[in-house]
Amino acid sequence: MDSRTVWMRMKAHGWAYTLSILLTLAVGILIGTVISYGVKGKEGQKSSDATPLTLPSPQQLSTTFSQIAKQLEPTVVNINTESVIKPNPHRRGGGGQGDDDDDSGGMDDFFNHFFGGPGGQFGQDTGPIRERSLGSGVVVDAKGYIVTNRHVVEKADRIQVRFQDDPPGVQHDAKVIGTDEETDLAVIKVDVNRALPTAKLGNSDGMQVGDWVLAIGSPFGLSETVTAGIVSAKGRDVVQNRQFQSFIQTDAAINPGNSGGPLVNMNGEVIGINTAILSDTNAYAGVGFALPSKTVVEVYNQLTGPDHRVARGSIGIMFDAVENPAITRMYGNGTGVTISSVVPGSPADQAGLKVGDTITTVDHKKVANGTELVDDIASRKPGSKVDLGFIRNGKQDSTTVIVADRAKLFASRLGEDQENAEANITKPSKMGVTVRKLSPEMADRLDIPAKGVIVEDVKPRSFAEDIALNRGDVILEVNKQPVNSEEDFARIESSLKSGQDVVLLVWQRGSAKDSGTIFKAGTLP
Repeated sequence: MDSRTVWMRMKAHGWAYTLSILLTLAVGILIGTVISYGVKGKEGQKSSDATPLTLPSPQQLSTTFSQIAKQLEPTVVNINTESVIKPNPHRRGGGGQGDDDDDSGGMDDFFNHFFGGPGGQFGQDTGPIRERSLGSGVVVDAKGYIVTNRHVVEKADRIQVRFQDDPPGVQHDAKVIGTDEETDLAVIKVDVNRALPTAKLGNSDGMQVGDWVLAIGSPFGLSETVTAGIVSAKGRDVVQNRQFQSFIQTDAAINPGNSGGPLVNMNGEVIGINTAILSDTNAYAGVGFALPSKTVVEVYNQLTGPDHRVARGSIGIMFDAVENPAITRMYGNGTGVTISSVVPGSPADQAGLKVGDTITTVDHKKVANGTELVDDIASRKPGSKVDLGFIRNGKQDSTTVIVADRAKLFASRLGEDQENAEANITKPSKMGVTVRKLSPEMADRLDIPAKGVIVEDVKPRSFAEDIALNRGDVILEVNKQPVNSEEDFARIESSLKSGQDVVLLVWQRGSAKDSGTIFKAGTLP
């Protein structure tokens, strides 16, 4: 094939290629024209039959939640507390010089290493630690009385309250009027020169499962937060050894900081005080708990009374928290409350009640379960008399019992302040420590020396805490004097004076039974 032939073929291919491009462009323009025409045609069509869209006025929408929020928010306060913790240079519990100086190690060493203390990255010169916490409260009296949770304000050195209309940075100092450990409620008061807006209380007994409720408070410090939910359940007993904490359960979002804030019904009435959540993450998981307003009113009226404390009646018995029909059938007639334990020296003990007796009536009124019995007895004043009917060995009997003060009767179990117990020394402890005599049985059970007194409690920011005395330590001597009973300890302590050196010989908790004694010493403030 000559060169002319090749050139002619290439020229023919070129024209073909050019023609194909032109055809493609023509088709594209044609399609675009059709699309454009179709769109323009639709835009040009008449739409007089279309109904214009409009927004409804706000009044046409449900405003129940917003109205309640506007009504209640001015009565809900943000509570800030501050606690000053004095650093303890002896926190590792040492003082001795041996290789086994701190067998308890473990978690104490972890905290010392990362947060200061001997060997810690911050050294021993760390100043006072200021702890801050946030909570909520609700104003129930125009004079400045506020209901909140006990755990929001307990051990606080300073409590400050902020109202909704306060300018930024303005807070009011508050004082504690009274607290109740068994219900975790507290009453605080601020002094202001104006009448405060107050929340209206509703009757929690009228609430039903499924009713709408709002929770108002300051979760994570975000004040004036409103969440909605329903009453999920009533009568929830979720805390052990808290007979009077029967909660309203709700799925309204409750988070840290909501504590002490109100749970409100659709009438804008407070029917509960938000107290706790059930969660693996310490954040909202759909299960929150509020103390019913019925309980709140009972506690509030006593905390604001002359004694500023809640007095509940008790006869000194215990029974199974979970009702078991088999027990009452075995010991009674199928109904009533079967006694599982009687406190020695208690009114029940003095009246002749025994383990296995089944209480069936209180002042001739039948009681079906333990909750009814406790509610009835707790509502009675200490010193009053009550007639109890009971069954023993299949026979009906009765006795008269004088009601005692529950807080004093169960002081050690309830963790009440020892100064309030009749059997305890009225003078406050100079060292800030509560001790108990060691019985041989206790020493054997705990595998500790059967002598001395065991430390039951150490008051925060006290001399005992300063010298690193811990719960479970056993005090053997005070200033060379042997201590074998509470009386020995009280007698020696009463002779100590401010500015005096105090040296304790202590068997340290966690040490071997036949060793581990160290000195813990300091100058009494």
